[in-house]
Amino acid sequence: MAELAGNFIVALCYMCYLWTVKKFCKAYLDSSRMREWVFLLVLFAGWILQNIMSKYCFFPNIVYDLSGHFLFLGAVVLLFQGTMEKKILASSMLMTVTILVENFCTSCFSSLYLIWLHTQKGISVPFLNEWEMKLIFCISLLTGSLAVYLLSIHPVSCFYGRMKRWHVVLAIPFFMITAVFDVANWGAGYGILVRSGGNLGLYYDQIFSNAGVGILALLSMLAIGFYVLGMDKIYLEQRKSSQYYAQIAAYQMLEEQYSQLERLRHDMKNHIIALGGLLENKEWEKMRSYLKNMEERAGIKTGEEVTGNQVVDALLEQKRKAAEEKDILWECDVQVPKSHCISEFDLCVLFGNILDNALEACERLPYSKAADRKRSFIKIQAKVVKSCFLLEVQNSAEEPYVHGATGRKNSKMHGIGLLNVNDVVNRYNGVMNINFQNAVFTSSILIPINVAGHDSKQAV
Repeated sequence: MAELAGNFIVALCYMCYLWTVKKFCKAYLDSSRMREWVFLLVLFAGWILQNIMSKYCFFPNIVYDLSGHFLFLGAVVLLFQGTMEKKILASSMLMTVTILVENFCTSCFSSLYLIWLHTQKGISVPFLNEWEMKLIFCISLLTGSLAVYLLSIHPVSCFYGRMKRWHVVLAIPFFMITAVFDVANWGAGYGILVRSGGNLGLYYDQIFSNAGVGILALLSMLAIGFYVLGMDKIYLEQRKSSQYYAQIAAYQMLEEQYSQLERLRHDMKNHIIALGGLLENKEWEKMRSYLKNMEERAGIKTGEEVTGNQVVDALLEQKRKAAEEKDILWECDVQVPKSHCISEFDLCVLFGNILDNALEACERLPYSKAADRKRSFIKIQAKVVKSCFLLEVQNSAEEPYVHGATGRKNSKMHGIGLLNVNDVVNRYNGVMNINFQNAVFTSSILIPINVAGHDSKQAV
């Protein structure tokens, strides 16, 4: 009865672990409810079969470890949806986190309990009995379950916005660490990994063995943590760099667009003379055609943004057209200081990324009727306030959608643009604040400027 009760408790702990595994896979992969239950049943049945075989079939422990890994990997690949690379990464991460946490906790708890038996109970060579080993295993398994659960509720950025080869590169060290611990556990045998040749005794051999496994697990956790953070840093830097190059290309395009407008303005005197002649002759159709041709050549229409900065004018005009195409109400009141306290390129980074996020948020809003789309809006204000340049963009949104403002799974992807914005703000010793309240998302930026060069008359 005692053995049966112990096995029942271990089974309950393992079921708890499988529930956290399912939650982790569901957080990063797609699956139906039926497949999720099949996933749990397959892994639980495989675990029971593995324990029965280990009791009656005398195979090396590494055989059972490898079979368990292949069963786990196959269940994730077959029963969850997503790219093969992402499923492999999820499987490798789950196996490695579980193995490292369990080995670390088992080693620590075993060492502490052996020391307690030796010092407090006076047992010269203490050993763990079956019940004590099962208890330590249950505690370690529950700790591993907690680690997996935390990973499932706190988004892991490496699963989002990555190319397939990134998932493969990240999965390789996880598999390598798993293999190392499989070999180490196989070599440990009955728990003795370090032998002193009889000089120190069996008690100290157990302590040193458990300490060695614990230190190896701790170092492996630190190594894999730094590796994932380092790869994430490299990826974000590459993304930011590529976006900067894209913004440079957009900046050049806007300059070309505005140069066309400048050429039109340069010829405005001749155009006025031509239009005056058409007016005197009452040639209305020719006048209408002439004006339309001017509008097309300049790429402008009535209501063009005029901020005092040519590049910002062109960018706002482009974003306004995009908003109107999506039936988004556009309201703009922008004053840009004439002084060169903020470079035109950095202004493009600020306005461009924030407005792109605003357009995307408005586009994602659900609408029951086509007329409801008119409720979505983007409101832009920019002016000088107490020796600082203030930029504030408000837009309708269903929920926060930027990194740091929400717990959405894909928040990392939506936050890449704001990383560029934050870099610009920090470069000018400014501050940025984001807020979501009453279905309105607000991005506010405050940057110190040189007031002497500011012309407050330039406004929309």
